[in-house]
Amino acid sequence: MKRCCEGVGLPCLFKGVGMASPRPPKYLLVFDFDETIVNENSDDSIVRAAPGQVLPEHIRQTFREGFYNEYMQRVLAYMGDQGVKMGDFKTVYENIPLSPGMPELLQFLSKNHELFEIVLISDANMFGIECKLRAAGFYSLFRKIFSNPSSFDKRGYLTLGPYHSHKCLDCPANMCKRKILTEYLAERAQEEVEFERVFYVGDGANDFCPSAALTSADVAFPRKGYPMHRMTQEMEKKQPGAFQAAVVPWESAAEVARYLQEVLKKKC
Repeated sequence: MKRCCEGVGLPCLFKGVGMASPRPPKYLLVFDFDETIVNENSDDSIVRAAPGQVLPEHIRQTFREGFYNEYMQRVLAYMGDQGVKMGDFKTVYENIPLSPGMPELLQFLSKNHELFEIVLISDANMFGIECKLRAAGFYSLFRKIFSNPSSFDKRGYLTLGPYHSHKCLDCPANMCKRKILTEYLAERAQEEVEFERVFYVGDGANDFCPSAALTSADVAFPRKGYPMHRMTQEMEKKQPGAFQAAVVPWESAAEVARYLQEVLKKKC
């Protein structure tokens, strides 16, 4: 992934007398949503809006590994049949708790928004993510949100679709986050925006795929004890040095904020 001025310190070279200050360094910060920004899997959370707050066994038995999006389409159809409406879903999404330290991290980013471009890549759904981020007051922080399309049909049912198709063998059929991130970086480069560093904050196995494509200039922040963290550890054991990005595990997102604060202190 190409970077501008990598290892050269070009922004410092042009601080001559009488010259305008250069644009501050630009970092790309990528967030996952479920069990990263919020402390739950939002797909599981919405079951609280179902009758008895449980799903029938015949629905749960239809789950197949790698096809969670299709499974959730059936879950949402069942909930629609049971009379669950937009307001019921909205209430659940808005009340999902943020992960430990996440308010501090997002507030830090709000104060330093000119230095970070922030995007969210999630295998949840657009409606749920927007509900939560608006309720928490951080929706405007994100330049772009990539998630599965969702909307309410004429019956009032919440419907869900796949994000895209891809050829990655390691990711769910409906979404490869590496493909999304790679295409986003290429699109921004065409717009003459190239990032000095990429920071990736996640937790799941589908966050490992894009983080494994990061360079040695970048940082992966896996949530401690979650699949992304375990997979980075396993890769380091099996193929030392193959995972190029620095790995900074976190239990509280405040640790991520402190790390980024140190990065800003070191910049020229």
